[in-house]
Amino acid sequence: MIKARKKSGRAETARWADLPEEDLLELPLKNLKVRLEGTWLADCLRDVNAELKARGIALKVHGWLSDEWFSPTETPGVAFPFYLAHPRLKRLERKMMLEVEGGTRRECMQLLRHEAGHVVEYAFALHKKKRFQRLFGRANDRYPDRYRADPNSKAHVQHLRRWYAQCHPDEDFAETFAVWLTPRSGWKKRYAHWPKALEKLEYIDELMAELSGQKPLPQKRFEVDALPKLKGTLREHYEAKRKRYAVEAPHVFDRELRKMFPEDVRKPNAAHASSIIRKNRATIIRAVAKRTGEFPLALDAAIDDMITRSKALKLRSPRAETTVRAEITAMLSSKAIHTHYSTTRRHWFAV
Repeated sequence: MIKARKKSGRAETARWADLPEEDLLELPLKNLKVRLEGTWLADCLRDVNAELKARGIALKVHGWLSDEWFSPTETPGVAFPFYLAHPRLKRLERKMMLEVEGGTRRECMQLLRHEAGHVVEYAFALHKKKRFQRLFGRANDRYPDRYRADPNSKAHVQHLRRWYAQCHPDEDFAETFAVWLTPRSGWKKRYAHWPKALEKLEYIDELMAELSGQKPLPQKRFEVDALPKLKGTLREHYEAKRKRYAVEAPHVFDRELRKMFPEDVRKPNAAHASSIIRKNRATIIRAVAKRTGEFPLALDAAIDDMITRSKALKLRSPRAETTVRAEITAMLSSKAIHTHYSTTRRHWFAV
């Protein structure tokens, strides 16, 4: 009797790679059978570990696939989002979320250096040092549901979008570490006139020199919420993710819209404001996302609200389309800057 061969992960992947979108969405996450090994993500992880080694940091970060980016405090590792491991999944992510976070090598390396900062912080218990607490704050502070960012702050470095260093002391350290670790970042020159941010960078520079060659605290290497253990389908995953990210969209625009589209009895046949907003939505979303780092899905939801309210208020626009587009972009940018929501999983693992 001939035994049937066990299907490889590559064969399993081939089965769903060409499925119609509706069928793909019904696939359980654990059945994707994609792996980190042998992908461009593994190359990025190798390069970050090489950067750590070049700086004398005796720590090798391990990685695995999960449902999003995060780094638990209990193990020196980083979880990569599964969608980065296959072109079809990247296309689905863009369709569902309007972006692919970490989808380019440059952005992936940015995120990895940030996550490496978290790993180093807890592997060497840096958060317990008095000077760390003086410069960055207390790591056991509660993660905020939302935070107000100051785009003009010179107390924090700027690495990831949304002025993320201002969210929490852990994120401030991870962002500062990422800038320090990045080859040819020129941080001494770039932050020369940012006294507080420069002090943090210099502290990390001194601290890493002290830690050079030292062994980190003993930590077990294991995977948290690894892809093969995740329950639910791709559809359920995206329903939850879209709900979580779209909550950032403001829902009250009436005052701004009435001011932006005042009634003009001389032009009763002016274009409907909702039509102008709909026509320019893609341009507006790109501009605001680039300016503020806000999630495109949240902005898309905000645009939907604006279109709905413009219709309900029967607003028309007698002014030039370019002027209206610029004003909506400025208004959404202002709202996005003043309130950011924390969607990180870091606080799930905080000590």
